[in-house]
Amino acid sequence: MANAKKKRVVIGTHNGTFHCDDVFACFLLKLLPENTNAEIVRTRDAKILKDCDFVVDVGGVYDHSTHRYDHHQPSFNHTLNSLNSKKPFGIKLSSAGLIFTHYGHRIIANQLNKSEDNEDVDLLFDKLYETFVKEIDAIDNGVEMCNETPIYRIHTNISSRVKHLLPSWQENSTDELLFQKFQQAMQMVGDEFLGRLHFYSNDWLPAKRIILNAIKNRFKVDDSGAIIDLSEAKGGLPWKEHLFTIEKELNIENQIKFVIFEDKSWRVQSVPRDKDSFLLRNPLNEQWKGLRDMELSQKSGIDGCVFVHINCFIGGNDTREGCLQMARKSLI
Repeated sequence: MANAKKKRVVIGTHNGTFHCDDVFACFLLKLLPENTNAEIVRTRDAKILKDCDFVVDVGGVYDHSTHRYDHHQPSFNHTLNSLNSKKPFGIKLSSAGLIFTHYGHRIIANQLNKSEDNEDVDLLFDKLYETFVKEIDAIDNGVEMCNETPIYRIHTNISSRVKHLLPSWQENSTDELLFQKFQQAMQMVGDEFLGRLHFYSNDWLPAKRIILNAIKNRFKVDDSGAIIDLSEAKGGLPWKEHLFTIEKELNIENQIKFVIFEDKSWRVQSVPRDKDSFLLRNPLNEQWKGLRDMELSQKSGIDGCVFVHINCFIGGNDTREGCLQMARKSLI
């Protein structure tokens, strides 16, 4: 007897105006291997939605066991933290956040050909929620970025760009046109999400490993343990975020004062007090600020000096050893 034809998975969401959360939720569900060829049905007809395999952003029900993922009902107040106490994120979830909460690890693992319990998968889950999904959740639920009236508003975020894909009020907004625009929005949001995923996997994670290794070897660079050498990496390595995270993980906060790296030429940079601060833990020697070349070498007693910035946050030297000496002579 021939095998019965496998039933096509159906993902239901509401018709009419679409938003970034329902667009992204549908894209994420279609990343699951069993849903690759899933049909998306846009309707508010309860009878049609009842027969869908997944329903997102409509229906008034959140029930993971039956694949219902609406967040509009008065009883819904879930955050990622309330559904997974190991996660710190406290923004109310949209349909996108719900789908990411339940399927994010699996989606990331499938994309990277790793197991779901791989440590990197969990790191990427947190990073993608923090930098991509949380914003969608907050905007859809009307959560402001700050308590005060902002000086300006951002109109080029992913949610705004989805909104700009909606048909003009001057167009004949048929169901067919709306579905076409919905698919266009899915492609845009999906491409950006996957691009972010692969950037974090291919660039962000390797950078963290390099910085972790440099921190572990810092006493080989200098007995103080306050200087790390990132010359293993090419210039442009994004080190600040990782340094603060790793310091906290290793319980060595505020111990690292200077970073040495090579970016076409050798550089020594002071570590800020936090990753977004202009204040420094330990600036380069104040007597060197704004000096260059021979004048700087004579003042510092270090050969090969190139410059020290007027704010003493970064300096240059012809050699690694010269940068190391600049850091050592600046330690407070």
